[in-house]
Amino acid sequence: MGKQTYKDTPVTIAAKSAGAKGAATARASLLKDRAREHAAGFMSFVREQGVVGLAVGLVLGVQVKAVVDQLVASFVNPIIGLLLPGKGDLASKAFTISIGGKHAVFMYGAFVAVIISFLTVAAVVYFAVKGLKLDKLDKKKG
Repeated sequence: MGKQTYKDTPVTIAAKSAGAKGAATARASLLKDRAREHAAGFMSFVREQGVVGLAVGLVLGVQVKAVVDQLVASFVNPIIGLLLPGKGDLASKAFTISIGGKHAVFMYGAFVAVIISFLTVAAVVYFAVKGLKLDKLDKKKG
């Protein structure tokens, strides 16, 4: 078996030339260089992948959902509740099934309210993207 040779790293080169103090300095310098490389790589990722735009879209989407949920709860549910038989708004509409002395309550009104809220959010996002022509931004020019 032949003798193995290892490539000297900046730390081992500094240790050979300047002793332990040089090795510690080289190790610290190497860590700083790697940290700079990682930071530069992360910033490049953020710029190239549109992470900032995604974050802004997420925040705005959450706020639009909150507004639409309140709109549905404050206006749509009471109006639909007036049109349906019984008392209360849409979210409180329910029916009960009894089998063998056991009762199950199905809150269909709350489910329908969530569906209305979802469809409203989807429509708002669709018309905002189309109206502001944001769908054209994602297409690569080639």
